Amino acid sequence: MRIALIQGHPDPQGGHFSHALAEAYAQAAGEGGHEVRAIDVARLEFPLLRSAAEWESGAPPGAIRAAQQTIAWAEHLVIVFPLWLGDVPALLKGFFEQVLRPGFAIGETQEGRIGKKLLKGRSARLIVTMGMPAFFYRVYYRAHSVKSLKRNILEFCGISPVRASLVGTVDSATARHLSLAKVQMLGRSAG
Repeated sequence: MRIALIQGHPDPQGGHFSHALAEAYAQAAGEGGHEVRAIDVARLEFPLLRSAAEWESGAPPGAIRAAQQTIAWAEHLVIVFPLWLGDVPALLKGFFEQVLRPGFAIGETQEGRIGKKLLKGRSARLIVTMGMPAFFYRVYYRAHSVKSLKRNILEFCGISPVRASLVGTVDSATARHLSLAKVQMLGRSAG
């Protein structure tokens, strides 16, 4: 399977647990016979969009066009990011706004109709790290930001199914060890 691994941690220096999870997934996927291409959002140069007109008709920068080529090539997307202030980091959200433009992710809209979903045929796995227990995030917060990313962004473009792996209490050595093992299993099976 062709996998686009999107590293969504906004720190370009690396060294965070999100980076370790992404590396473990990529290595295991390679061992499983899958081809992986990585997109490190923190290392891309792109401006934030400031108007609907920019999103609809502006030309994407070169780094974004390259990311679009990787996503178009992929059959499966793996998006790894930390939960920040209960949501996707702003830089990753800005990346999605740039990448998932009309003409690439959704077709032209007609009055009163939603455009065609141009990324059909792809699946996705979200791997989300957080300081709180994952169970608490699921039950108390109802995993609202993960659901929003899934429904309002990825599925809106046709990416389905979208599955999520929530990695809680990342400060715990035991949780980290178990999470790395789980991510390696997912990588081998391209899950």
